[in-house]
Amino acid sequence: MAVTRADVARLAGTSPALVSYVLNGGPRSVAPATRARIEAAIAELGYRPNMSARSLRMNRGHALGMVIPDGANPFFAELSAVIEAAAFARGYPLFVGNADGDEERERAYVQTFIDRRVEGLLAISSSWGTGIAEACEAADMVLVALDRVIDPARCAHVLCDSVAGAEVAVRHLIEHGHREIACLAGPHVSTADDRVQGYRNALTQAGLPESTVVRTDFGGAAGYRAFADLMGGPRRPTAVFVTSDLQAMGMLRAAYDAGVRVPEDLAVVAFDGIEYARYTRPGLTTMVQPTRRIGELAVDLLLEQIDDGTARPGVTRLDARLTTRGSCGCPDEF
Repeated sequence: MAVTRADVARLAGTSPALVSYVLNGGPRSVAPATRARIEAAIAELGYRPNMSARSLRMNRGHALGMVIPDGANPFFAELSAVIEAAAFARGYPLFVGNADGDEERERAYVQTFIDRRVEGLLAISSSWGTGIAEACEAADMVLVALDRVIDPARCAHVLCDSVAGAEVAVRHLIEHGHREIACLAGPHVSTADDRVQGYRNALTQAGLPESTVVRTDFGGAAGYRAFADLMGGPRRPTAVFVTSDLQAMGMLRAAYDAGVRVPEDLAVVAFDGIEYARYTRPGLTTMVQPTRRIGELAVDLLLEQIDDGTARPGVTRLDARLTTRGSCGCPDEF
């Protein structure tokens, strides 16, 4: 089996990106001791860059592409900023296409990046799903999917473990004494479906019945509108798990307008960990995704595959972290 840049990085105890910096003379400097370890690992393993992959890259534009489902959503904006910074640090400009939740627009951006021959593509699919993987495979373009599952058999994925994170969030509400816990969920994409599954798992593990589950879009306006459906069922909840911070922020405003006190009348825990969640009143308790780690890992994984010409299909899931604020009944310290 051919030695890859990742093999060199493991032996040297460093990252594949630093190996690339040593091989390519930049774009960042490498500490002398680290450079020495990398050069020793290269020599020990007999590593040689994949010349066919390099030749292929010479015929492509020296850039990466990224497709996101909603540029106005703060989570996708924060993740895009992390990925842009990671790509720039590794010597690559990043072009971003906003699909705005439209399948045809998503297809058009993917095809544009293929036609422009970017070196690799990162994608958060809004609706097209496996079509992205098929198109990239046909064009011999490396693809890494983020946040939502596209096609694990065809491409690499880097995303948060939404099932486990949702279980933590709902267990936290149960620990506050809540037994009637509703769920405000996003549309039927893998991220929202996984979080609903985690919600159900936590209730089952606690011996509690499932309460109201309302499906809507991820935006704040959708969360505002969904509040009436959450509270108007036969079993009024005392707590709500919300599958995105932006939905929860809209719901908090609806609760205020309806005279429902948070957390006294209704406790709320959400998911994503966007920066704005700390500025609501009360502050929003949320599962914080490791956005920086997701973005940097996705870029490194994309460049490794470009470098050695080997696809690495599958799914890498990273853990979210619970950050408590006032919306669940915990101390609301700003």
